[in-house]
Amino acid sequence: MSGSTAATAHHWTPDAIGDQHGRTALVTGGNSGIGLETARVLARHGARVILAGRRQDTLDEAAAALGAEQPGSEVGTVVVDLADLASIRRAGERLAAEPGAIDLLINNAGVMNVPERRTTADGFELTFGTNHLGHFALTAGLMPALLRSPAARVVTVSAVAARWRSGRLDDLNSERRYGAMTAYAKSKRANVVFTRELARRLAGTHVEAVVVHPGSAMTNLQRHSSGPLSRMVVAVAARALMGSQQGAAWPSLYAATSPDVRSGQFIGPAGRDQTTGTPVPVPLPRDADDLAEGERLWTASERLTGVRFPA
Repeated sequence: MSGSTAATAHHWTPDAIGDQHGRTALVTGGNSGIGLETARVLARHGARVILAGRRQDTLDEAAAALGAEQPGSEVGTVVVDLADLASIRRAGERLAAEPGAIDLLINNAGVMNVPERRTTADGFELTFGTNHLGHFALTAGLMPALLRSPAARVVTVSAVAARWRSGRLDDLNSERRYGAMTAYAKSKRANVVFTRELARRLAGTHVEAVVVHPGSAMTNLQRHSSGPLSRMVVAVAARALMGSQQGAAWPSLYAATSPDVRSGQFIGPAGRDQTTGTPVPVPLPRDADDLAEGERLWTASERLTGVRFPA
Protein backbone atom coordinates (compact mmCIF):
# COMPACT_ATOMS: atom_id res chain seq x y z
CA MET A 1 0.00 0.00 0.00
CA SER A 2 1.41 3.42 -0.86
CA GLY A 3 2.77 5.35 2.08
CA SER A 4 4.14 2.24 3.82
CA THR A 5 7.73 1.20 4.07
CA ALA A 6 8.69 -2.23 2.86
CA ALA A 7 9.27 -4.77 5.59
CA THR A 8 9.23 -8.52 5.56
CA ALA A 9 6.19 -9.95 7.26
CA HIS A 10 8.32 -12.18 9.49
CA HIS A 11 9.89 -9.14 11.15
CA TRP A 12 6.98 -6.71 10.87
CA THR A 13 5.99 -4.39 13.70
CA PRO A 14 3.85 -1.22 13.61
CA ASP A 15 7.11 0.76 13.42
CA ALA A 16 7.19 -0.32 9.75
CA ILE A 17 4.02 1.65 8.95
CA GLY A 18 4.84 4.58 6.71
CA ASP A 19 3.33 8.04 6.58
CA GLN A 20 -0.46 7.82 6.47
CA HIS A 21 -1.14 11.56 6.16
CA GLY A 22 -3.85 12.24 3.60
CA ARG A 23 -5.50 8.88 4.16
CA THR A 24 -8.80 8.28 5.97
CA ALA A 25 -9.50 5.12 7.94
CA LEU A 26 -12.89 4.08 9.30
CA VAL A 27 -12.78 1.50 12.11
CA THR A 28 -15.94 -0.21 13.31
CA GLY A 29 -15.85 -0.89 17.02
CA GLY A 30 -13.22 1.84 17.09
CA ASN A 31 -14.14 3.10 20.55
CA SER A 32 -12.64 0.15 22.47
CA GLY A 33 -10.44 -2.94 22.39
CA ILE A 34 -8.63 -3.96 19.23
CA GLY A 35 -10.51 -1.36 17.19
CA LEU A 36 -9.36 1.50 19.39
CA GLU A 37 -5.77 0.23 19.30
CA THR A 38 -5.95 -0.02 15.50
CA ALA A 39 -7.25 3.55 15.27
CA ARG A 40 -4.62 4.77 17.75
CA VAL A 41 -1.72 3.40 15.70
CA LEU A 42 -3.12 4.67 12.39
CA ALA A 43 -3.62 8.13 13.89
CA ARG A 44 -0.08 8.08 15.25
CA HIS A 45 1.14 7.57 11.69
CA GLY A 46 -0.88 10.50 10.40
CA ALA A 47 -4.15 9.00 9.19
CA ARG A 48 -7.46 10.71 9.75
CA VAL A 49 -9.46 8.15 11.69
CA ILE A 50 -13.23 7.79 11.98
CA LEU A 51 -14.40 5.79 14.97
CA ALA A 52 -17.64 3.93 14.29
CA GLY A 53 -19.76 2.56 17.12
CA ARG A 54 -23.25 2.30 18.53
CA ARG A 55 -23.23 5.16 21.05
CA GLN A 56 -22.16 8.75 20.55
CA ASP A 57 -21.06 9.19 24.16
CA THR A 58 -18.56 6.33 24.09
CA LEU A 59 -17.33 7.43 20.67
CA ASP A 60 -16.78 10.97 21.99
CA GLU A 61 -14.84 9.63 24.97
CA ALA A 62 -12.58 7.53 22.75
CA ALA A 63 -12.05 10.39 20.29
CA ALA A 64 -11.15 12.76 23.12
CA ALA A 65 -8.69 10.24 24.53
CA LEU A 66 -6.99 9.80 21.16
CA GLY A 67 -6.82 13.56 20.67
CA ALA A 68 -5.23 14.02 24.10
CA GLU A 69 -2.69 11.29 23.42
CA GLN A 70 -1.79 12.62 19.99
CA PRO A 71 -2.28 16.38 19.73
CA GLY A 72 -2.97 17.46 16.18
CA SER A 73 -4.47 14.14 15.13
CA GLU A 74 -7.73 14.23 13.21
CA VAL A 75 -10.37 11.98 14.78
CA GLY A 76 -13.99 11.82 13.71
CA THR A 77 -16.93 9.69 14.78
CA VAL A 78 -20.00 8.12 13.21
CA VAL A 79 -22.82 6.30 14.96
CA VAL A 80 -23.56 2.95 13.34
CA ASP A 81 -25.30 -0.03 14.87
CA LEU A 82 -24.31 -3.09 12.88
CA ALA A 83 -27.40 -4.88 14.19
CA ASP A 84 -29.70 -2.35 12.52
CA LEU A 85 -29.83 -1.97 8.74
CA ALA A 86 -31.45 1.47 9.01
CA SER A 87 -28.53 2.71 11.14
CA ILE A 88 -26.05 1.23 8.67
CA ARG A 89 -27.85 2.91 5.77
CA ARG A 90 -27.81 6.31 7.50
CA ALA A 91 -24.10 6.07 8.27
CA GLY A 92 -23.27 4.91 4.77
CA GLU A 93 -25.27 7.69 3.14
CA ARG A 94 -23.64 10.31 5.34
CA LEU A 95 -20.10 9.12 4.66
CA ALA A 96 -20.62 8.40 0.96
CA ALA A 97 -21.93 11.96 0.55
CA GLU A 98 -18.75 13.51 1.92
CA PRO A 99 -16.38 14.76 -0.79
CA GLY A 100 -13.30 12.84 0.35
CA ALA A 101 -12.48 9.17 0.02
CA ILE A 102 -12.29 6.39 2.55
CA ASP A 103 -8.95 4.72 2.03
CA LEU A 104 -9.18 2.07 4.74
CA LEU A 105 -12.29 0.35 6.03
CA ILE A 106 -11.54 -1.84 9.05
CA ASN A 107 -14.54 -4.11 9.67
CA ASN A 108 -13.53 -4.86 13.25
CA ALA A 109 -16.64 -4.78 15.47
CA GLY A 110 -18.32 -7.96 16.55
CA VAL A 111 -20.16 -9.95 19.19
CA MET A 112 -19.31 -13.37 20.60
CA ASN A 113 -20.73 -16.05 22.87
CA VAL A 114 -24.24 -14.64 23.17
CA PRO A 115 -25.75 -17.15 25.62
CA GLU A 116 -29.21 -17.42 24.07
CA ARG A 117 -30.50 -16.77 20.57
CA ARG A 118 -31.23 -13.07 20.12
CA THR A 119 -32.09 -11.14 17.00
CA THR A 120 -31.12 -7.88 15.37
CA ALA A 121 -33.53 -5.04 14.65
CA ASP A 122 -34.22 -6.76 11.32
CA GLY A 123 -34.80 -10.24 12.74
CA PHE A 124 -31.41 -11.80 11.97
CA GLU A 125 -29.64 -13.97 14.55
CA LEU A 126 -27.56 -11.42 16.46
CA THR A 127 -24.05 -12.85 16.04
CA PHE A 128 -24.31 -13.62 12.32
CA GLY A 129 -26.36 -10.48 11.71
CA THR A 130 -23.79 -8.24 13.37
CA ASN A 131 -20.50 -9.87 12.46
CA HIS A 132 -21.28 -10.65 8.83
CA LEU A 133 -24.51 -9.13 7.53
CA GLY A 134 -23.90 -5.78 9.21
CA HIS A 135 -20.43 -5.47 7.75
CA PHE A 136 -21.64 -6.72 4.36
CA ALA A 137 -24.23 -3.93 4.26
CA LEU A 138 -21.80 -1.28 5.56
CA THR A 139 -19.12 -2.21 3.03
CA ALA A 140 -21.66 -1.94 0.22
CA GLY A 141 -22.82 1.46 1.45
CA LEU A 142 -19.27 2.78 1.68
CA MET A 143 -18.13 1.40 -1.67
CA PRO A 144 -18.61 4.77 -3.48
CA ALA A 145 -16.27 6.42 -0.97
CA LEU A 146 -13.78 3.55 -1.21
CA LEU A 147 -13.79 3.75 -5.00
CA ARG A 148 -12.83 7.43 -4.75
CA SER A 149 -9.53 6.41 -3.17
CA PRO A 150 -6.54 5.78 -5.44
CA ALA A 151 -5.61 2.77 -3.29
CA ALA A 152 -8.20 1.49 -0.83
CA ARG A 153 -8.41 -1.61 1.34
CA VAL A 154 -11.27 -3.32 3.12
CA VAL A 155 -9.90 -5.26 6.08
CA THR A 156 -12.38 -7.60 7.77
CA VAL A 157 -11.55 -9.12 11.13
CA SER A 158 -12.38 -12.82 11.38
CA ALA A 159 -11.13 -15.28 14.04
CA VAL A 160 -9.52 -18.69 14.44
CA ALA A 161 -13.09 -19.93 14.89
CA ALA A 162 -13.45 -19.62 11.11
CA ARG A 163 -11.61 -22.95 10.96
CA TRP A 164 -14.06 -24.84 13.18
CA ARG A 165 -16.15 -27.54 11.55
CA SER A 166 -19.20 -26.20 13.38
CA GLY A 167 -19.05 -23.01 11.29
CA ARG A 168 -20.68 -24.50 8.20
CA LEU A 169 -22.58 -21.87 6.23
CA ASP A 170 -26.02 -23.41 6.42
CA ASP A 171 -28.94 -22.37 8.63
CA LEU A 172 -27.32 -18.93 8.59
CA ASN A 173 -29.69 -17.44 11.15
CA SER A 174 -29.58 -20.49 13.46
CA GLU A 175 -33.32 -21.00 13.10
CA ARG A 176 -33.17 -24.78 13.37
CA ARG A 177 -30.66 -24.94 16.22
CA TYR A 178 -28.73 -22.33 18.17
CA GLY A 179 -25.34 -22.62 19.85
CA ALA A 180 -23.46 -19.52 20.98
CA MET A 181 -20.05 -20.49 19.66
CA THR A 182 -21.48 -22.28 16.62
CA ALA A 183 -23.13 -19.00 15.59
CA TYR A 184 -19.84 -17.21 16.21
CA ALA A 185 -17.85 -19.72 14.12
CA LYS A 186 -20.43 -19.39 11.34
CA SER A 187 -20.10 -15.60 11.33
CA LYS A 188 -16.30 -15.76 11.31
CA ARG A 189 -16.21 -18.23 8.43
CA ALA A 190 -18.60 -15.93 6.60
CA ASN A 191 -16.09 -13.08 7.09
CA VAL A 192 -13.47 -15.13 5.23
CA VAL A 193 -15.77 -16.36 2.46
CA PHE A 194 -17.17 -12.83 2.01
CA THR A 195 -13.67 -11.35 1.71
CA ARG A 196 -12.57 -13.89 -0.87
CA GLU A 197 -15.70 -13.24 -2.94
CA LEU A 198 -15.32 -9.47 -2.53
CA ALA A 199 -11.70 -9.67 -3.69
CA ARG A 200 -12.81 -11.54 -6.80
CA ARG A 201 -15.53 -9.00 -7.56
CA LEU A 202 -13.15 -6.06 -7.02
CA ALA A 203 -10.47 -7.45 -9.32
CA GLY A 204 -9.43 -4.76 -11.76
CA THR A 205 -10.35 -1.91 -9.41
CA HIS A 206 -8.11 -0.05 -6.97
CA VAL A 207 -9.96 -1.47 -3.94
CA GLU A 208 -8.50 -4.54 -2.26
CA ALA A 209 -10.10 -6.87 0.29
CA VAL A 210 -8.13 -8.66 3.01
CA VAL A 211 -9.28 -10.77 5.95
CA VAL A 212 -7.41 -11.17 9.22
CA HIS A 213 -7.65 -12.97 12.51
CA PRO A 214 -6.11 -11.43 15.64
CA GLY A 215 -5.10 -14.62 17.41
CA SER A 216 -6.26 -14.66 21.02
CA ALA A 217 -6.72 -11.57 23.15
CA MET A 218 -9.04 -10.44 25.91
CA THR A 219 -11.37 -7.93 24.30
CA ASN A 220 -14.92 -6.68 24.63
CA LEU A 221 -16.04 -9.72 22.59
CA GLN A 222 -16.03 -11.68 25.84
CA ARG A 223 -18.62 -9.37 27.42
CA HIS A 224 -21.50 -11.79 26.73
CA SER A 225 -19.83 -14.69 28.57
CA SER A 226 -22.00 -15.89 31.43
CA GLY A 227 -22.26 -18.79 33.83
CA PRO A 228 -19.54 -20.33 36.01
CA LEU A 229 -18.08 -22.59 33.30
CA SER A 230 -17.83 -19.79 30.77
CA ARG A 231 -16.24 -17.48 33.34
CA MET A 232 -13.73 -20.18 34.28
CA VAL A 233 -12.77 -20.82 30.64
CA VAL A 234 -12.25 -17.11 30.01
CA ALA A 235 -10.15 -16.76 33.18
CA VAL A 236 -7.92 -19.70 32.26
CA ALA A 237 -7.56 -18.42 28.70
CA ALA A 238 -6.58 -15.01 29.99
CA ARG A 239 -3.67 -16.53 31.88
CA ALA A 240 -2.58 -19.20 29.41
CA LEU A 241 -3.42 -18.09 25.88
CA MET A 242 -4.48 -14.53 25.47
CA GLY A 243 -2.18 -11.94 24.00
CA SER A 244 -2.47 -8.21 24.44
CA GLN A 245 -4.94 -6.04 22.58
CA GLN A 246 -1.94 -4.14 21.22
CA GLY A 247 -0.50 -7.29 19.64
CA ALA A 248 -3.93 -8.45 18.53
CA ALA A 249 -4.26 -5.29 16.45
CA TRP A 250 -1.11 -6.07 14.48
CA PRO A 251 -2.77 -8.28 11.83
CA SER A 252 -5.31 -5.53 11.06
CA LEU A 253 -2.59 -2.89 10.92
CA TYR A 254 -0.36 -5.01 8.71
CA ALA A 255 -3.24 -5.87 6.40
CA ALA A 256 -4.22 -2.21 6.15
CA THR A 257 -0.80 -0.72 5.46
CA SER A 258 1.78 -3.23 4.22
CA PRO A 259 2.77 -3.11 0.55
CA ASP A 260 3.40 -6.86 0.75
CA VAL A 261 -0.28 -7.73 1.30
CA ARG A 262 -2.34 -8.91 -1.64
CA SER A 263 -6.10 -8.77 -2.12
CA GLY A 264 -7.83 -11.91 -0.91
CA GLN A 265 -5.14 -12.92 1.59
CA PHE A 266 -5.82 -14.22 5.11
CA ILE A 267 -3.47 -12.65 7.67
CA GLY A 268 -2.86 -13.95 11.18
CA PRO A 269 -0.20 -14.20 13.88
CA ALA A 270 2.87 -16.30 13.13
CA GLY A 271 3.26 -17.71 16.64
CA ARG A 272 2.42 -21.11 18.04
CA ASP A 273 -1.10 -22.16 17.03
CA GLN A 274 -1.51 -18.69 15.48
CA THR A 275 -2.45 -17.23 18.87
CA THR A 276 0.17 -14.48 19.04
CA GLY A 277 3.13 -13.20 17.04
CA THR A 278 4.01 -11.01 14.12
CA PRO A 279 1.44 -11.02 11.26
CA VAL A 280 1.93 -13.27 8.24
CA PRO A 281 -0.24 -14.74 5.49
CA VAL A 282 -1.88 -17.90 6.85
CA PRO A 283 -3.78 -20.72 5.13
CA LEU A 284 -7.48 -20.24 4.48
CA PRO A 285 -9.99 -22.38 6.36
CA ARG A 286 -10.81 -25.55 4.46
CA ASP A 287 -12.91 -24.88 1.33
CA ALA A 288 -13.29 -21.18 2.21
CA ASP A 289 -12.25 -20.35 -1.36
CA ASP A 290 -14.93 -22.52 -2.91
CA LEU A 291 -16.47 -20.45 -5.70
CA ALA A 292 -19.94 -21.91 -5.25
CA GLU A 293 -19.94 -21.22 -1.51
CA GLY A 294 -18.80 -17.64 -2.12
CA GLU A 295 -21.61 -17.11 -4.61
CA ARG A 296 -24.18 -18.69 -2.28
CA LEU A 297 -23.18 -16.54 0.67
CA TRP A 298 -23.17 -13.38 -1.46
CA THR A 299 -26.61 -14.12 -2.89
CA ALA A 300 -28.02 -14.94 0.55
CA SER A 301 -26.50 -11.78 2.04
CA GLU A 302 -28.05 -9.62 -0.68
CA ARG A 303 -31.42 -11.31 -0.22
CA LEU A 304 -31.44 -10.97 3.56
CA THR A 305 -30.21 -7.37 3.71
CA GLY A 306 -31.77 -6.05 0.51
CA VAL A 307 -28.38 -4.44 -0.19
CA ARG A 308 -26.61 -4.49 -3.55
CA PHE A 309 -23.03 -3.49 -4.21
CA PRO A 310 -22.42 -0.87 -6.89
CA ALA A 311 -21.63 -2.43 -10.26
